[in-house]
Amino acid sequence: MMARSKEYASADFYEKKLAKVMERFGVTEYDYNFDRKETWVQFRYKSQLYRFEHSVERARESGKDISYGSDAFAMVVLALQDLVRMIEYGIYDLSTWIAGMRYLPPPVELPQCFRLLGFSEMPGSASEVKQRYRSLAKKFHPDARGGVEGEDFSIIQDAAAAAVAYFE
Repeated sequence: MMARSKEYASADFYEKKLAKVMERFGVTEYDYNFDRKETWVQFRYKSQLYRFEHSVERARESGKDISYGSDAFAMVVLALQDLVRMIEYGIYDLSTWIAGMRYLPPPVELPQCFRLLGFSEMPGSASEVKQRYRSLAKKFHPDARGGVEGEDFSIIQDAAAAAVAYFE
């Protein structure tokens, strides 16, 4: 099996780049670490403590296939470089930008009726709900081979009715 090549330059390169980024932020004291699978960078900016973390796993969840913690470190350094550029351009101060993030609306939790029908995300319409219900009904109806008891099937019926009503 052939070893995967690194996605980014050496860790030394990004350590030097981080020093320059911190200088541009006006930060004199900062700390960082990376290992085989994850990384973090921590610093105080205008008396506020900031910590940026990343990992090989989180990068993969976002569709970026990396294998080294040093590549995650490079990604954090490049993101910090973008943030300092935003400050230098006068778009936002870091503390203003971070404060704005705190006020983003919370993620909407998927109602139970949709989860019972097997949805992991909100369907686009009542017709999607009806279509899912029909396929579940064929599979789990008490009269179908391998179906469930009538009481269990009524849970699916009630969930479908509630999900359709959600769109009305």
